[in-house]
Amino acid sequence: MSTYPPPGPGAGGVGQRIEEAIELIEMELRHAVAYVNDAVVPQVRRESITAMRKVAETLRNLADRMDQPRGPNS
Repeated sequence: MSTYPPPGPGAGGVGQRIEEAIELIEMELRHAVAYVNDAVVPQVRRESITAMRKVAETLRNLADRMDQPRGPNS
């Protein structure tokens, strides 16, 4: 059962309701895209940069350890 009242004569019927639904979906998608661009992308970029710096530091420390001379039994 639909919660919408049945379309009256000349109301456009199902076609008009589909067009209205499409307009609402498009509007919601535009809002979602704007949110992703304005909030999510900058946050991901900041966190990615921080993660890359941590990985670089870890690799630098590993390279330093591998570069150290080893004892005669190593």
